[in-house]
Amino acid sequence: MWPSGSEPDEISYRSVLSACVSMHSTRFGKQVYSVKMKNGFFSNGYVCTGMIDLFSKCRALRDALRVFYDVSTCENVVCRNAIISAAVKNEENWVAFDLLVQMRKQFLMPNSFTFSSVLTACAALNEVEIGKEVHGWIVKCGVEDVFVGTTLIDLYVKCGHMDEAVKTFSWMPMLNVASWTAIISGFVQKGDCVNALELFKEMRYTNVEINSYTATAVISACAKLNMIEEATQIHSWIIKCGFFMLSVIQAALVNMYSKIGFTNMANIVFKEMESLRIPADTLAVLISSFPQKHSSHHVIELLRRILKEGARPDKSCTSSVLSVIKCIKLGRQMHCYIIKTGLIFNLSVETSLFTMQSKCGSLEDSLKVFRSMPVHDNISWASMIAGFTEHGYAEEAVQMFRDMKSEGIRPDKITLSAILSACSSLYSLRKGKEIHGYAICAGLGNETLICSTLVTVYSKYRAIRLARKVFDMLVPKDLVSYSSLISGYAQSGLVQEAVLLFCAMMKSNLAVNSYTLSPVLGACALTNESGIGTQLHALAVKMGLVSEVSVGSSLVTMYSECGSIKDCENVFNEIAKPDLVGWTAMISSYAQHGKGLEVIRIFELMKKEGISPDSYMKMFGRLAAKKFIELQPCNSGAYVSLSNICADIGQWEGVLEIRSLMEGSGARKERRSEFYVNFDADHFLFYVGLFRAI
Repeated sequence: MWPSGSEPDEISYRSVLSACVSMHSTRFGKQVYSVKMKNGFFSNGYVCTGMIDLFSKCRALRDALRVFYDVSTCENVVCRNAIISAAVKNEENWVAFDLLVQMRKQFLMPNSFTFSSVLTACAALNEVEIGKEVHGWIVKCGVEDVFVGTTLIDLYVKCGHMDEAVKTFSWMPMLNVASWTAIISGFVQKGDCVNALELFKEMRYTNVEINSYTATAVISACAKLNMIEEATQIHSWIIKCGFFMLSVIQAALVNMYSKIGFTNMANIVFKEMESLRIPADTLAVLISSFPQKHSSHHVIELLRRILKEGARPDKSCTSSVLSVIKCIKLGRQMHCYIIKTGLIFNLSVETSLFTMQSKCGSLEDSLKVFRSMPVHDNISWASMIAGFTEHGYAEEAVQMFRDMKSEGIRPDKITLSAILSACSSLYSLRKGKEIHGYAICAGLGNETLICSTLVTVYSKYRAIRLARKVFDMLVPKDLVSYSSLISGYAQSGLVQEAVLLFCAMMKSNLAVNSYTLSPVLGACALTNESGIGTQLHALAVKMGLVSEVSVGSSLVTMYSECGSIKDCENVFNEIAKPDLVGWTAMISSYAQHGKGLEVIRIFELMKKEGISPDSYMKMFGRLAAKKFIELQPCNSGAYVSLSNICADIGQWEGVLEIRSLMEGSGARKERRSEFYVNFDADHFLFYVGLFRAI
């Protein structure tokens, strides 16, 4: 067009500037703007608006403001809207407010686009009071269309004013998919998933077309432990409506199944995504969706895919990656990457970093990062307190709590919960009561997180009445508080109360897990309640929990107390990967029933599996072998057993001493089979007695 001699008009200039916007090319845009100025279009507001839009998209707000203030004809609503929108998009929200004030002084009437941009700025700054003033201005001007109404709902939702959001929603004469999605998302953020799903049901009866944003919000509403049925129904609806092939929907489904504990389904959906080309932002969402119990391999692989896309993980994505790292070597690599990308200056990333270091056992590195932070919030203090507690430094955790208060920071529910856990480790009921009193004075006494932790603390102290009193205050009651109180009842010998509470938990539709079932089985073992225990065993089979170590070990102990060693063996064989507790339960069961040969056989088998006996068990074996030497000084098997036990715990002087005793006694080293045969019943009964005593 240019060499042909044709003169571009304002539409041509604006079209070319729009092309520059699409290409994010400020260099070519500036050249076009210069030609426009040269040809006398410098005062054309339509062209200036295009230039402001270009600078806005390229995050060059200063250049956009220069264009706005240099051109007198920009003093109209269209140009004003363009520059206000540019300020909001560039996160200069106070600049947007100043521009609105100037607009009011010049008696320019804002339109729905103006108000929507300013309300977005209010939401970003959490300035609900300014938002209410703008709302009043909207009512006065009569600009209450669906566009503005949706932005108002979004403002009130983000600021936590759900009542105002519901009022705005109910007053809107017309509702579109954005307004429905905004109010549903608001209820999801509030945790009121029942109302969110009810609104979604109502939305489906209207003629409004549902989009992927609505579907994502509804999937998030079902990501609760007690909403398994709703989750599967929503999944079916997603497939029926054709949303399933969208990567953002699949990421939301992974998150939902992870949250409700359906790990297998989460993995199935994730594997179906592997063949798709997933955008970097969706990969970041997917990383955030994976739960702590997942292997870090999946998350690291997703991070590699993001980096291959040429994208940079944001603070949320980086924090999620740090949360699943279990190897300090990998953690240090991530630390270097965080420093390189500048994310080290983000408070949430720094907190995730030192929390990861703490979980990997590097408490010193964790403390260094914490002390290097210029600002500490409640989450960072709580994380550091929890780190000290988990590593057995409860006194230091309490001191850190004092340091926090001395800095003038008021503890919130997360910090108070963390320090209560420290008090639990100290076995200090008095300190626990002091923190409880502090929480009440701070107006946090009824917070679910604090009450749940208090139930755990009081149950551990066997202060069952206090635990029950706090438990009764909880609304709603969660799985952790149920499990803690059931365990407290069982440990205090209140078996009937433990079973009744377990039944109440079942009626509340909370999902049973191994932590809840194990203490009830332990209570049944104490009272030889084989009838109830058998029913609980059936429930464990139904829920797929018999392979869990804690449940399997409790079942072994229960059947042992009830005199059924065969059932003990069957249950033990069902455990997927027995740990020291599981092996000890089986060894104790054999010992209790006089199965001395089986005791030694399973003890050796445990060592072959790579499970090292703890100091208590090794002391249980050393005492038995010593006594056996006293009874049969010529039996080589006892000397060999005692020598092996001393070697296991590194007492090499003891090994030499035992060998000298063996040579002095005249005992001859025999084959293992002969050693087993030479054990007579009387000596095995003594061996069994030692097992039971320990």
